[in-house]
Amino acid sequence: MRKDGGFPIPFERSAVRFRPIASLSVAAAAAALLLAGCSGSPDQAQTPDATGSADAGQCQTPFTGDVPSGVTVSGDFKSAVTVTRPDGFTATEIQRSTLIQGEGEPIQPGEIVKANYTVVDAGTGAVELNTLSSDPAGIDMLVNSQQIFGAAVSCVPVGSRTVATFPAGLLGEGSPAYILVADVIAEMPTRADGQQVAPVAGFPSVTFAENGAPTITMPSDPAPTETRVENLRQGDGEVVNSGDTVIVQYTGALYDGGKVFDSSWDKGAPIELAAQLSTEGPRGVIAGFKQALVGQTVGSQVVAVIPPSDGYGDKANGEIPANSTLVFVVDILGVQHATAAGQ
Repeated sequence: MRKDGGFPIPFERSAVRFRPIASLSVAAAAAALLLAGCSGSPDQAQTPDATGSADAGQCQTPFTGDVPSGVTVSGDFKSAVTVTRPDGFTATEIQRSTLIQGEGEPIQPGEIVKANYTVVDAGTGAVELNTLSSDPAGIDMLVNSQQIFGAAVSCVPVGSRTVATFPAGLLGEGSPAYILVADVIAEMPTRADGQQVAPVAGFPSVTFAENGAPTITMPSDPAPTETRVENLRQGDGEVVNSGDTVIVQYTGALYDGGKVFDSSWDKGAPIELAAQLSTEGPRGVIAGFKQALVGQTVGSQVVAVIPPSDGYGDKANGEIPANSTLVFVVDILGVQHATAAGQ
């Protein structure tokens, strides 16, 4: 829930197919590209294999074919990689090849994966981003094939490694051409899977559909005057810090009457809060929503009751009347730490 009057929304689309790399959804690239060299000794080089690059079934990506021959990637899966380019190499098309073929069903847009990413300037060979330096276990990603990190892992099975090329200027005016290597480590749940916690008396009660979508029933007690947050599930994943970007499923309803005013479940996929968890600036989330998430762990499910003082106050917002107390049920599915972007 954003302070500017918007709800958590799917990724914004730019005029070109991909947003500029400095504003991509991966927090490790949110503020500026990190400069990180690859470490360790490379193993046997991997070369693009045309037989492993085709998208499975009807899964769609923007790639036009395989990366050019001569581009090689060395390094163990889930480890630092080294990218070698032919002399004078220039990436002129959006292309991708699968270097390691995983097993299982292809990753679809809207699913959540944990992956490693290495971004290399195609012209100079300089490593512009290496998520291993900030998130050795992998970074959480809500897959969107309209962004470079999502496109790199779309339509390939978990356990795959891909290499992709993006031409100069595609990621923003003046941007160089890039080579991106992605290791798809794991697929993550799209509903909270933490340890169930006993509900609190006097709090809104929640029941769940088979797919995890919540139905909220309000208590007869008067609405609280301060934000209250209780766990329905306690996850054991990473902790959400102030300023992080989170991947969530959520339903928001009015305490008075229980009317649902917004729900990611109705939209068919989790949501990434591209507006980071900060009350600073017009795109910061409302104070009560921030309080509901900061300090929680991935895999947790929380119920937050947010009074007007921590919500929209005396201003109406769409279907939310002025002076409304809000109730959110939120499944915390992934986190991208702001510290990874040098913030």
